[in-house]
Amino acid sequence: MKRFYLRAIKDIRDNRFLTAITVITIALSIMIAAAFALFFINAGDVLTLWQKGIRMMVYLDPEVSETGRIETKSRLQAIAGVQEAHYISREDALERLRGQMQHHAALLDNLRDNPLPEAFEVTLQAGARDSDTLQFLAERISGLETVAEVEYGQQWIGRFTSIIKLFSLAGYAIGGLFFMATVFIVANTIRLVLYARREEIEIMRLVGATDRFIKIPFYLQGMIQGGLGSFLGLTALFLGYFYLTRHFGAGGAGEMFQMRFFPAATCAGIVLGGMVVGWLGSWVSLKQFLK
Repeated sequence: MKRFYLRAIKDIRDNRFLTAITVITIALSIMIAAAFALFFINAGDVLTLWQKGIRMMVYLDPEVSETGRIETKSRLQAIAGVQEAHYISREDALERLRGQMQHHAALLDNLRDNPLPEAFEVTLQAGARDSDTLQFLAERISGLETVAEVEYGQQWIGRFTSIIKLFSLAGYAIGGLFFMATVFIVANTIRLVLYARREEIEIMRLVGATDRFIKIPFYLQGMIQGGLGSFLGLTALFLGYFYLTRHFGAGGAGEMFQMRFFPAATCAGIVLGGMVVGWLGSWVSLKQFLK
């Protein structure tokens, strides 16, 4: 096996320019594809953090009685997915509005009547915060006789979820394209090396060398290129991540949400995947060349 490794390293040294182009291409491919994956991970964390703060506001009919309000609370808390229903009186709602409009509170001082309705602030269980479940719960709660309206920011949640899905599809498409491009480039690199050594390979075959003996150094060469390119791509991505978190992660939103990088096991898996891509490119070339 040591001889095979030495042969692969010698081929890499003898073809430095082709090897450098292959490694750089793999590094760029891995960096872009991994950047999309990192975006999905952090966007998912943002969505999860946002969903934790979702509160469904259930506004009651103005004519609802005390008995009807108590019954409504019991029925709300009995619905699957509802964690708690907190009653907000008209007075409490007005005080909340004053707190939210601190700089314009004077506008509320001239009100003759409190225009705000009674409401319940509904806290949802962790498994009931996705857009489909929220819509189902809203429709079910809207069917109660004492409920006038249900509000939970459905438009924003739907738009944000659609954007995440769109980026996911784009990420899968780009990842697939870069995968095929990387396999193609590795295959061409190995093919050029094969053509440069075709006479040597023919002599090895004439003296009885098996195809396995010929192929192994090229497989190792492709795996080295793939692993090195993946490592360089991840390193460049981590440097970009470190720069962003250091310069834009402090204070404000950075205190509420922290960007995270891939764990060590995922990084190792990406490097291993790059080695598999390198091996696959070598396999394609050798299959065509050694027919």
